[in-house]
Amino acid sequence: MVLHQVVSLDREENPLRLAELPDPVPSRGELVVQVSTCGVCHTELDEIEGRTPPPRLPVVPGHQVVGRVVAAGPGAKELPIGTRVGVAWIFSACGTCAFCNSGRENLCSAFRATGRDTDGGYAEFMVVREAFAYPVPALLTDAEAAPLLCAGAVGYRSLMLAGLHDGEHLGLTGFGASAHLVLQMARHRYPRSKIMVFARSAAERAFALELGAAWAGDTEEAAPVKLRSIIDTTPVWKPVVHGLRNLEPGGRLVINAIRKESLDQEELLRLDYAPHLWMEKEVKSVANIARSDVREFLALAAEIPIRPVVVEYPLEEANRALMELKRRRIRGAKVLRIS
Repeated sequence: MVLHQVVSLDREENPLRLAELPDPVPSRGELVVQVSTCGVCHTELDEIEGRTPPPRLPVVPGHQVVGRVVAAGPGAKELPIGTRVGVAWIFSACGTCAFCNSGRENLCSAFRATGRDTDGGYAEFMVVREAFAYPVPALLTDAEAAPLLCAGAVGYRSLMLAGLHDGEHLGLTGFGASAHLVLQMARHRYPRSKIMVFARSAAERAFALELGAAWAGDTEEAAPVKLRSIIDTTPVWKPVVHGLRNLEPGGRLVINAIRKESLDQEELLRLDYAPHLWMEKEVKSVANIARSDVREFLALAAEIPIRPVVVEYPLEEANRALMELKRRRIRGAKVLRIS
């Protein structure tokens, strides 16, 4: 499926088109992956509607890719033909800057994203550098593994940035593909901590309680207890303002979103120093993921184990999956079945 132009999904419900593309040929250090499944992410909506536009068009979206190695270029020797691998949002980084050398390649100025800066996984085949492909744990199906590569990996990075200790309470604002995985890993890593979920949708709140949340309420509600950390996965500002009010002194709000919609001046006026920012509260953003996030999270997912709730669609119905995501018809993660 190919995106040819940036469009508004309010006016165009079929932004992606089926197309015949030449079979990819691997260069040095690269693999060709025959794609089995690819997760559908909110970031694809941002690419299509121009909030994080691809630098070139046309482009094949998709950055939660699971498939098998079918060809290797010179120098690619670590992952043999037939190996099941995953490909995540991080397609490449320079490898030489201070950020890359300190394990923070997610902050590299030459960071390239799969499915935005280069063709991704909404296709039968794709090319990836071997160093940016990851063996997938055997206990996961292809469909279950796909959302772990972005929703799971960035959720893992968010949870690490939250700085939580066992017994300290965590809030999750928004309850889509990433948050439903964070809840599972947080319950595993911090068994004495209570997880509180804030979501506009009654169905999302009910789903959170099914997965073990201690409490679930609307975005504007006050949690039963003050929270050490809150992870916000929404594209809007209101949850940030209300989340700050729910933090304990010294608490941290982590924004796990690639963008936020334009700031509503009415919401800004509601920001009050004493209840929202006083007492050394922090706000921290999440930027992309590093390879270590993917590797560590896949190992953790196998250990727990985490089994994502997924809804599958054939590749030909990618546009329907995207529109349902935009309209918040969400329960777990959406995954395209490709081959």
